Amino acid sequence: MNTISIRILLLVAGLGLVGCSGSGGGGEDTSSSASSSSVPDGMIVNPVAPEGHDPFVVRHQNHYYYIYSHQGSIWINDSDRLEEVVQFEGARVWTPPPGESYSESIWAPELFFLDDRWYIYFAADDGNNANHRMYVLSSDSADPLSEYRFEGKISDPSDRWAIDGTVLELDDQRYFIWSGWPGDENVQQNLYIAPMSGPTQISGDRVLISEPEFDWERIGGDHPDFPYVNEGPQVLKHEGRVFVVYSASGSWTDHYSLGLLELMSDDPLRIDSWYKYDEPVFSGTDSVISPGHASFTLSPDGSEHWIVYHSAKYKGAGWDRDVSMQPFEWNTDGTPDFGSPVDKGEPIPAPK
Repeated sequence: MNTISIRILLLVAGLGLVGCSGSGGGGEDTSSSASSSSVPDGMIVNPVAPEGHDPFVVRHQNHYYYIYSHQGSIWINDSDRLEEVVQFEGARVWTPPPGESYSESIWAPELFFLDDRWYIYFAADDGNNANHRMYVLSSDSADPLSEYRFEGKISDPSDRWAIDGTVLELDDQRYFIWSGWPGDENVQQNLYIAPMSGPTQISGDRVLISEPEFDWERIGGDHPDFPYVNEGPQVLKHEGRVFVVYSASGSWTDHYSLGLLELMSDDPLRIDSWYKYDEPVFSGTDSVISPGHASFTLSPDGSEHWIVYHSAKYKGAGWDRDVSMQPFEWNTDGTPDFGSPVDKGEPIPAPK
């Protein structure tokens, strides 16, 4: 999340949580600036993109698509290479009209191919963060770079603050998972799920599946102007098991990290169907600050699992972020093993 209102509050409060790039930024930029000529053939170095936030990559028919918000619009980049797709080099596919409830603060768009066409889910407001809600766009064809039309808001009956919506497909049924406020005040962000009757509609009440409860999930929320945070849910499936990887603690702090939920029954609309792991599964190091809001995909040959995530450029950088990626494995108990973030500037083999 990166609202102007919260940035102003941070600066006024003098908490030093948000830095600026360039001189006087309040911190040393430790991100790698290695040129392509200095990277050995067949290798990549992180960050793979010098700018980026909430990276969402989808692999479709052996091709990658990266959707992102930038300059008040939604853009999609495409490439055959995973490390090349996560750049701000895409095509602008949609810009909101001015003066609407969804014209400002477009956050974390996600791209899904459902029922033979593409859908984009994104959060937006009218300039007032309290009015953030989730919205849907639909394409006119099977081409993700085609024109999109505005379908409207996607909400459960409570119609409360909502961001970071994503889709879970399970046994011929779809569910919407998102981060939302329990009430009408910005004190806590929980994860909720609700059934979908179609790609543009929620068909039931929301059900709570996670709230910030562990100490590592509650960093940054002990100030009256900032909430405790669970956000950025992402579905990860493996060998019949269903996980939701989510981001925890304040994204404006140096302690953003990833947590893990696992679906333990065939009914995702019950809170007791979800098991919550009590430790973060991916967290920062001395050189990689606040990794989070990840997405997951396969290498071009389909043999490797990769995590794509953003992180702060330096301690105290707040929402000044870049994009990194690395392969991950699976533990013997079937859970994902993301390891630790690879140091910035350290060469690793490129996706196969």
